[in-house]
Amino acid sequence: MPNGITIRPVLTKADRKAFVDLPFRLYADNPAWVPPLKDEAYGLITPGKNPFFEHAEAQLYLAERAGKVVGRISASIDHMWTPMPPEKGGGADSGNWGYLDAEDKAVADLLIGQAEEWLRTHGVKRSIGPISMSIWEEPGLLIKGHDHPPTVMMGYDDARYEAWVESWGYAKVKDLHTWDLDITKDFPPLIARIVQSGQKNSRIRVRDVNKKKFAAEAAIILNILNDAWSGNWGFVPFTESEIAFAGKKMKPIIFNDLVKIAEYDGEPVAFMMTWPDLNEMQADLNGNLFPFGFIKLLWRLNGGLTGIPKVRTTRVPLMGVVKHLQASRLASQLAFMMIEDTRQAALKFYGSTHSEIGWILEDNQGMNSIASTIESRINKTYRIYEKAI
Repeated sequence: MPNGITIRPVLTKADRKAFVDLPFRLYADNPAWVPPLKDEAYGLITPGKNPFFEHAEAQLYLAERAGKVVGRISASIDHMWTPMPPEKGGGADSGNWGYLDAEDKAVADLLIGQAEEWLRTHGVKRSIGPISMSIWEEPGLLIKGHDHPPTVMMGYDDARYEAWVESWGYAKVKDLHTWDLDITKDFPPLIARIVQSGQKNSRIRVRDVNKKKFAAEAAIILNILNDAWSGNWGFVPFTESEIAFAGKKMKPIIFNDLVKIAEYDGEPVAFMMTWPDLNEMQADLNGNLFPFGFIKLLWRLNGGLTGIPKVRTTRVPLMGVVKHLQASRLASQLAFMMIEDTRQAALKFYGSTHSEIGWILEDNQGMNSIASTIESRINKTYRIYEKAI
């Protein structure tokens, strides 16, 4: 027990509860940290609740000192990640760690050592992280933007962790950026003309989704997503179980006029999904839906009696254009049109002043160029590391 620290595997419901509860203590005095909903956080790490475990294996660990939980980490192998070629992040010898939180470096050192040992015993030679635990959940370590809260489904990390991770020999493999857009400002004149040109083009139609046809609309979006993102680093397609899981979780924050599908000659070729920032609505609930948190959150999601929530920030977590159009001018035109339509709706009906776009891979030149051209700025950077073990 170096420094009186014990590392043990998470085995019971009580252990999982302790795993979820730890950040509430470690970040209690940090105004930029947003408490997650505990029930949701518990479900993400529990086999049988999160369909990630249908194609992955994982072990969670807790660190204790004098009987007190002082750290946590996960080690995992996603069997839909490993078939990817190494240049796309995968490889049969690759595995991941994530969910790192620790009181101090001594605790973190032992946790990462334990995660690496579990990975080695499962044949892993390339340790990649943090990925907690799916690429679709909270990938990357926050290295820029600690001074303001993350938006919905984006992580937050102690600023000390960057130096700790690098001290273990981990090197950057990929940065993920989020971009902040001031939606109270009109687009630059050139972009406004591109949007207006598209609006006059009878071959182009940008429409709202119809939540009453949720399953059909979700299928259209996922078909575009799987095509558009298939060449991206770290891309793992959703399984049918994961589609159902994500749909159930996200449906309360899907609003027709914030999710767009673009059609060209009647064919769906692009989409953009925007959510009200749920973190703004749940920040004061301290992770608890009961006894009164559920009522507060539901009231806020429904905007009181209006049915429309009021939030300062919206988030664009997903956008895609089918692959055969990605090198064309039409791709950026469709993106600008969808962003402008959503900007107008968010400004007019939701009381928003900012939108966060991303995450976007650092080498996704098309999307980063679009974000830059509409005068967004990078507000957060998340880094994924790798190391031979």
